[in-house]
Amino acid sequence: MSEAFSDTNTNTLQLEIFPSRLLKPETAQELLGGIAEIEGIIRLFIHGPRIPQTVPYGPATGEPVQHPGNKVIEVAGQAIELAVYVGSIRMEVADTDVKRQVREVCGSILSIPFEFREGNFIPRKQTVSDYAKRGPGADPMMIGMTDPKGKLKHYPVCVLRSDNNEE
Repeated sequence: MSEAFSDTNTNTLQLEIFPSRLLKPETAQELLGGIAEIEGIIRLFIHGPRIPQTVPYGPATGEPVQHPGNKVIEVAGQAIELAVYVGSIRMEVADTDVKRQVREVCGSILSIPFEFREGNFIPRKQTVSDYAKRGPGADPMMIGMTDPKGKLKHYPVCVLRSDNNEE
């Protein structure tokens, strides 16, 4: 494996927000928008069951699915098409102060009970799926952001904030 992947930052914290039920697109948009405003979020992804785009079998095979969860939301000024129900949000943050801010945002926006966990949810080293999807010279920030069953052209990774540091 590439040396770029062995130098990942292990001083960061990984968090998971696990609501007691799946979030509606409007609630997900508000929550993700609140979290996106916090400085110190390194990377974040939503996790949950897929929303079908077309009918997989039966008399209407191939027809588009008219589903209320299949919406385009706006987060940090960028339109994102939801491909999953938001069942949990996993993220990597810089320190405990950012963790506290994220918890406050969740408490103010979510009206339902939720679990707020700290642990290891995103791989810190390149996995076989990462290598197969992106190759040996892939961006270290994309480690663990691969859906093994997904196709990158259909489920892209959205970058909400880019680094403006010139090095």
